[in-house]
Amino acid sequence: MRYDVTIGIPVYQAEQYLSRALESALAQSYPSIEFLVVDDGSTDDSLTIVEDFQKNHSRGTAIRLISHDHNLGVSAARNRIIEEASGAYLYFMDADDVIAANTITLLMDSLQRYEAEIAFGSYEKIRTSPDPSEGGECLREVYQYPELQLLGEDRLASFAYRKYAGIQGSACNYLVNTSLLRDHHHRFIDTDYWEDLVFTFDLVTFVSRAVLLPDITYSYLCHDNSLSRYQQRKQIRKEEILKNARTIDHLRETSSILYNKVYFSNRCYNIVMTGFYMGCNVLKRRQAITPSISDDEIRSMLAHPATFRQICCFRQSRWKNLALYLLGRLPARLCATLIRIMGQLKR
Repeated sequence: MRYDVTIGIPVYQAEQYLSRALESALAQSYPSIEFLVVDDGSTDDSLTIVEDFQKNHSRGTAIRLISHDHNLGVSAARNRIIEEASGAYLYFMDADDVIAANTITLLMDSLQRYEAEIAFGSYEKIRTSPDPSEGGECLREVYQYPELQLLGEDRLASFAYRKYAGIQGSACNYLVNTSLLRDHHHRFIDTDYWEDLVFTFDLVTFVSRAVLLPDITYSYLCHDNSLSRYQQRKQIRKEEILKNARTIDHLRETSSILYNKVYFSNRCYNIVMTGFYMGCNVLKRRQAITPSISDDEIRSMLAHPATFRQICCFRQSRWKNLALYLLGRLPARLCATLIRIMGQLKR
């Protein structure tokens, strides 16, 4: 059966939150939706929860379940969703988050109105407290886009790279033409760290018609023990840090074919700033990292995608890029010291 939309949900050991996520997905006001769940080798009750929804929910027949024999990682699960989706448009959500009931309706209306390839909703992050006496939720942050239509080649990429974190780094909360992903052979890279950042960061380079909405359509529920919050832990494995760094290396490599694009200089700045902020966090939590991480490894996080000659020819963000390039060329100890001082100044 063909659907207008596939909501793709990768699942792994999500029994604590999965029912809430599925309820929000199944409550969508838009009628033609396939709910494609990929269970990535869960050993808890996640699979049972999905099967119960298939049997008992009024939209249960629209739930399609695919199971991996063993855990392959979130990238493999999402890539399976891209390959298997029956919907003309694809929307990813995580198994521990929730979406508003009108999410798909809003995004589809915008896509059809402007004949767009992708539509982004705004979102909120809700951070949960480790202290039960605080009631669980301690902070709500809203990230709201302007109402904007970016209709033309390179317009979305130029908007996304115009400033650091100009667009969401997650692969969730946008509705994208499924054929666009397949035609460009666009897939998640094989890593469990920042795979969604890389996916979205590169996706915007081949989208020519995009819409951004100010409506809050997605709630990210951030939990204390998630990998994305390693800054909070008492002990951090060095390998986690290095995997994050290798993920940014992928973005440096994919930048090489974009050097003649108007947004190339700003893309470079975003990539190196991501490495800079990683270095700030590493230095802040250095005592918790085992085994120890060296100044050379911290400096390598500032590797620049462009050459010195290219940077000197930049029309946008030339001096910011040049400063970061030179910072990454300093002796390792001096570079790490300056990153630490600058991080303290920027808080």
